Amino acid sequence: MRFFPFFCLTLIFTIFMNNETQSKEKNKDKKIFSINCVNWKEYPYCPEVEVEMTAEKNSLHLCFNVKEKCIRAEVTEINGPVHTDSCVEFFISPFSDGNYYNFEFNCIGVAHIGYGSNRENRKDLPEDCIKKIKTSSSLGNKPFPSKEGDFSWSLDIIIPSECFIHDKIESLKKLKARANFYKCGEKTSDPHFISWKPVKTPSPDFHRYEFLYELKY
Repeated sequence: MRFFPFFCLTLIFTIFMNNETQSKEKNKDKKIFSINCVNWKEYPYCPEVEVEMTAEKNSLHLCFNVKEKCIRAEVTEINGPVHTDSCVEFFISPFSDGNYYNFEFNCIGVAHIGYGSNRENRKDLPEDCIKKIKTSSSLGNKPFPSKEGDFSWSLDIIIPSECFIHDKIESLKKLKARANFYKCGEKTSDPHFISWKPVKTPSPDFHRYEFLYELKY
C-alpha cells in the first residue's frame, strides 16, 4: 500500500503529459487567417475579423471572431439570403477543379450552402445535409433586427466531410484546395464586403473562382 501514492502521482503525470502533447498537436494544426482586405472603395468599412481553422480527417472546424459596429440577424431560413445579415463566409474548391462550395453563415449560425462553378451555375445543398453542420454563436440563435454599437462575437462551425456531397473526400487534411474567407453585411447600417485575399472585380462579387487562392493547412 505504501507504493500506491507514488503510482497515483506517476499516473497523474502521465495523463497530464499526454493532454499537453495532444493540446500542442492541435495548436500546431490550427491556422489563423485575417479577413481584412477592402476590395471596393465604395465600401471602406472594415470590421476586425479573424478565423481559426483546424482540419481533421472527417471534418473542418472554423471559428470566426468578429468585432464590428453593427450586427443584424433577420434571416432564419436555411439557404436564405444570409449575406444580407452580419455574415461570415468560406468558399472552397477541395480539388481545385473549377467548382467550389460556398459556406455562408449569419451571426446566429443560419446557413446558405451551394455548389457550382460560378454565381449562376449553382445548386443549393439539401437541408438534411446542411443540418449536419454544427454551429454555435456567442450571440445565441434567435433572430434580431439591426443594432448599432461596439460588438464582439464568435461563431464556431464544424463541417463534416459528408457535406461535400459532390466530391469523394477520403481526408480533409492536406487537400490541394483553393479557398477564400469573407465577411459581409449587405443590409447592415454600414454595408461591407471584405476578404482574406483580394477580389479584383469592379463591384462586390465573391462568386469568382479565379479569386480563390491556394489554402495551405
